[in-house]
Amino acid sequence: MKLTVVVFSLVLLLAMLATCKSVQLPDLETVRAAPPGACVVVGFLGGMDAWDDATKGVRELALELRDSDRGMYAETFENRRIPLAVAFVERMLDADRDGTMDAEEMQRVRLVVYGQSLGGWAAVEFARMLATRSVPVEFLLQIDSVGLGDDEVPVNVRRAANFYQDDGWIITGENPIRATDPSRTRVIGNWKFAYDQPPGSAIDIGDLPWWKKAFRVAHARMDRDPRVWAAAGALIEDACGPSASGHVNS
Repeated sequence: MKLTVVVFSLVLLLAMLATCKSVQLPDLETVRAAPPGACVVVGFLGGMDAWDDATKGVRELALELRDSDRGMYAETFENRRIPLAVAFVERMLDADRDGTMDAEEMQRVRLVVYGQSLGGWAAVEFARMLATRSVPVEFLLQIDSVGLGDDEVPVNVRRAANFYQDDGWIITGENPIRATDPSRTRVIGNWKFAYDQPPGSAIDIGDLPWWKKAFRVAHARMDRDPRVWAAAGALIEDACGPSASGHVNS
């Protein structure tokens, strides 16, 4: 079943209180305006995971995607650092450095957002914050998303997708996600991954601490599932590539 309001609030509070290694703008590799035609990818990690923990799927994927020669700029954030991620995007889009993002600047690059677990919730909240600034999002991907209000994709998102599992005792991913306005956002799929049978059930999580496995075995396995991250990478590459046409008009 889905997390209760009380449990979700507790998890979010603990994440907000965790300050160890919390990302700051100077820590990021990319803090300048992206060139025209670039794809800016923003990922959010789950729980209290550090923004630069390369053992986590969100960070590992960002490092694989990052390639300035192809115009791919990828950064990751803790789920509690949504305002910082907004500041990062503002810097990436503000080509003339006048402190604002005009309509032309917003169309210069594609923006892709993804997140796992509580990071899936953060990805949706991040997109909502960008909507208040009329910033379009080309693609949003939620991976075993955990949170409140993460089932509805905001109108500034052009395409969205959802990966989830429902084998967990307590923690299961959001399903289904839906568009606030289907005429402006296309949900391309809600895809289930199974962890009560092979190959999902064979994913090793023996090295994780007990508190990362208690009542959340399937959730932990999904973070380590190569099928999940291969599929996520393919969808993000497609959103950033020539096949992605047009932006949402805010």
